[in-house]
Amino acid sequence: MAPLPNTLDEKTTFLAHHELFQQLNPTELSHLASLTTTVSYPPGRILLRPGDPGLTFFLLSSGSIQLYALSTDGRKLILATLTTGACLGELAFTTAQTQQCFAETIAETVLYTLTRADMAALLQRNSTISQALLQIISQRLAQRESQLINTTFKSTTARLSILLLELAHQQSASAIHGLSHEELADRLGVYRETVSTALRELKEAGAIALGRKHITICAPELLQQLAGQTK
Repeated sequence: MAPLPNTLDEKTTFLAHHELFQQLNPTELSHLASLTTTVSYPPGRILLRPGDPGLTFFLLSSGSIQLYALSTDGRKLILATLTTGACLGELAFTTAQTQQCFAETIAETVLYTLTRADMAALLQRNSTISQALLQIISQRLAQRESQLINTTFKSTTARLSILLLELAHQQSASAIHGLSHEELADRLGVYRETVSTALRELKEAGAIALGRKHITICAPELLQQLAGQTK
């Protein structure tokens, strides 16, 4: 693994380009960088669990973190996947709520951390950071709301169509690579068998073609039409 980005200059450069801290002057950025701690985790490290009080604010320097919930029977529902530049643990600094979901690394991950006290002091001194943080929280809540609406009113086939279109857009390609049926099921919060059935339906409709961890979107217009169907 490459050396951690642990020098003051490296931290300052990262913070200067982050959407939360672009309004800070060089002196403020340098001071903030001096307060951060650099940590590195392998895949599979759980950073937060439901009920955690939120004592640390995380900034993702590199790697990936998955946010997910577990049902009583052990089914996983992936809520979001965070990548470079994302923050984590922000809810505890704007509300009295504890952590609502699991946060787990899914790749080699490097994080900058700030204590609750240091982050709270920063928010008190700088209203623009508070506003930017609230914007991030609002975006995540909107995503969760959309996810809840789709889960409630749309069929698995429609929700899978939405997911495939989103993944294709993220990868800027008509083919989606690297996701198993189990991983797709986790993103939808359903059983693997349910996703396999929905994939077969989409294949038979001519919307997609299937390979091993490889899905090609053959008819995006048809997939969009199927995505709009309700239960």
